[in-house]
Amino acid sequence: MTESTESLRDETFEPEVLESDLVYRGRVWDVRSDRVRYGDGEIVRQYVAHTGAVAIVALDEQGRVLLIQQYRHPIRHRDWELPAGLLDVEGEEPLEAARRELAEEADLVAVHWEPLVSSWTTPGGNDEIIHVFLATGVRPSGAAHVREDEEADIRVEWVSLADAVSAVMEGRMRNGILAIGVLAASQRLRDRG
Repeated sequence: MTESTESLRDETFEPEVLESDLVYRGRVWDVRSDRVRYGDGEIVRQYVAHTGAVAIVALDEQGRVLLIQQYRHPIRHRDWELPAGLLDVEGEEPLEAARRELAEEADLVAVHWEPLVSSWTTPGGNDEIIHVFLATGVRPSGAAHVREDEEADIRVEWVSLADAVSAVMEGRMRNGILAIGVLAASQRLRDRG
């Protein structure tokens, strides 16, 4: 029996967690090791316990998307990304976090916000979910934020959405969140006609 595409969806599944240990407490996220009853046996899985995050596809009046470039130590690259940040403020809703991150990373505010897509970034290794928002009516915030460490030398570029999609599809930009965001924004705009 074939399901319609509308019925295809991720399903919640909660096997019994027999033991859950904090293996490492980090400054930003932790590592856990869980022993889980699965089927007729048990499995042990280690994973990064993540706070979650937000990302913003900010489009200007010319249909350009705001990209930032910064150093990412694990991959030893200065990769192109969307403005993004952690859900690390207690009680802060994802939309508010997205507004905060756009201001902090790019000194911008937006008039219109809408949810675009949510995605688990690496479900085999962490529980991070990222909520991507489409922001339009973008303008300078009037306040410059102090940036340090990898954010101190962020490079900012406005790129046509079509060029960003091409860069993703040609493998010139490989950040997963950037890929998801620009492809989803392109589809959303195409759907609107």
